[in-house]
Amino acid sequence: MSVVKPPPADIAPPGPRSLADLFWAFTWLALQGFGGVLAVAQCEMVDKKRWLTREQFLEDWAVAQVLPGPNVVNLSLMIGDRYFGVRGALAAMAGMLAFPVVILLLLAILFASVADLPQVQGTLRGMSAVAAGLIAATGLKLVPSLKGNVLGALVCWALVAITFISIGWLRVPLAWVLPGLGGTASLWAYRQLGRDTAKGDC
Repeated sequence: MSVVKPPPADIAPPGPRSLADLFWAFTWLALQGFGGVLAVAQCEMVDKKRWLTREQFLEDWAVAQVLPGPNVVNLSLMIGDRYFGVRGALAAMAGMLAFPVVILLLLAILFASVADLPQVQGTLRGMSAVAAGLIAATGLKLVPSLKGNVLGALVCWALVAITFISIGWLRVPLAWVLPGLGGTASLWAYRQLGRDTAKGDC
């Protein structure tokens, strides 16, 4: 089985050919996203279609996490806008939502009649474990992208550890972690970028 390699960081990745290409790409992405779209989004956008490098995906996903609303919808809006402006943002969002909404409504009707069955509840618990594994695997795949981060490897790993402990162990609400650690990381990155610019001017 061949492994699809992402494009090198210094080569601009190709983009969608048309609005229809954008719409169907996000439709296909959404239809694969049972249990979480992060793993599928990274595979489709970076490894297969090569519309983004790993570094770009990581940066866009970070912004999508901070913005209000579903993360992957935010990501679709950003990617669509990047290539086709407002029309692209609307096409990408339509692809992300149209078919899944119809399927969700049908599943909700079906699930209402079997939700109390032990077999169904057991199935859902099993799916949640797989979804957690997919998210963890995607996070590990994106780790190499942190090597060239302006924050520096030590700071990146420290932020990863503090975030994991805060949310996973101490149960600190996400509404506190994002502005606290995210704001600190942003200020540190701004400081590092300023220092790099000053060195370049010397």
